[in-house]
Amino acid sequence: MSSPLTGPPASRSPLIGAEELTAYGDLPRPAPHTVPELDALIGLLAARKGRVETVAIGHSRDTASRAAADAFAAAWKARDGKVLTRVDWPESAASWLRPARRLTAEEPDAWVMAAAPLGFAQLARRLRHSTDWDPARTVAFAALKDSRLPALAGPETLHGLRGATADGGTWEVRNRWVTSYPPAGRSA
Repeated sequence: MSSPLTGPPASRSPLIGAEELTAYGDLPRPAPHTVPELDALIGLLAARKGRVETVAIGHSRDTASRAAADAFAAAWKARDGKVLTRVDWPESAASWLRPARRLTAEEPDAWVMAAAPLGFAQLARRLRHSTDWDPARTVAFAALKDSRLPALAGPETLHGLRGATADGGTWEVRNRWVTSYPPAGRSA
């Protein structure tokens, strides 16, 4: 039996099956990040309870995700933050265990994700299945604000994940729902 904290049973692969992929249709490719998005992402980390000093950055191998990861790393280091590791992954892989273990090996204060939804859903399943990764300690760029992502990743896999939108707003995953919030100072 699966549990919200441990993911699927060890006897079952956490990989997303072909039938599941078909059911969710084509997922969008990441768009280039924006300055308000980057600022909102850093604001989410600054607002977290307990000081966030160390991060692990994960990203897809597409151009937009790499650029977002580069921009975040530079901005984080400019704030005297430390990047413990930076891990990338292809959009499809036979196993997601290696990137999952690399992202969690050094026990960062938080994780930052810049990725395409499909690859991240696969990785998130493996992170929950095989590591101590906590989505509530993870922030993501706007590309992962897709209402299909929580269902594709699996029940409770992404509960607590937060992110930024291109206009500087934020979003969060609660159970299977993605809720968006306008930028600070603007009402919905």
